[in-house]
Amino acid sequence: MFRHKGKNRTFAHDLRLAILLSFVAGLVNITGVLALKTLTTNVTGHFAFFAEEIMRHDYATAITFFFFTIFFLLGSFLSSLLQELISLKNPDWSHIFPITLEMVILIAIGFFGTTTGLFTLDGKLTAFFMLLSMGIQNSLVTNISNATVRTTHLTGLFTDLGIELSQLFFYKKLEEVKKLKTSIFLRLSIITFFFLGCFSGGIIYQFLEIKTLFVAAFVLLIAQWYDFLRLKFHLLKRKTFHK
Repeated sequence: MFRHKGKNRTFAHDLRLAILLSFVAGLVNITGVLALKTLTTNVTGHFAFFAEEIMRHDYATAITFFFFTIFFLLGSFLSSLLQELISLKNPDWSHIFPITLEMVILIAIGFFGTTTGLFTLDGKLTAFFMLLSMGIQNSLVTNISNATVRTTHLTGLFTDLGIELSQLFFYKKLEEVKKLKTSIFLRLSIITFFFLGCFSGGIIYQFLEIKTLFVAAFVLLIAQWYDFLRLKFHLLKRKTFHK
């Protein structure tokens, strides 16, 4: 699900990527809401808060919201930069460093993050790095799936889902309807597993608090090793077949 790109990529690859990483985003999202009372998987709302604080002349708070967007952007930039640099030598491993960096950040936040409040220094840093990790994930998923899969926010997904549901009334050709239903199923899967991540994360948070992010990092590790083991299996199968 991480290695295949372009024409080699199938619906099954996108579906596995969508399920696992939207679940991670849901976990991070609810952890940010419960720990800091803010969203840490997207930046749309933060622009509105930034403008509001500017109007109130509360520039210190406005700058905080501005940096929320910058850290998400920085995560996206770092993820894409790492992918491009690694692709020059070994395209099959271009996803390893971004997803490992995301895991390291989530684990570090689990150890050192705070729940003392968004507008304390530690609270700001916690939110900054949560947004950084989600910027990394969003960029990684977008590049791998050629923008077919988005996992850290749902606004665009619900828009696309609404458009595609309306198109069911007009598409008549069997091939077009099949393609449309496949796309709808993928979007519903992302929405469902994002919700499941939020729901299960809310339960886990009652016991682990900010350390709920360890669970998100563990799911990423499972995704990474699953992809690695599938690659090894196919290489072994191919080698055995050619003997």
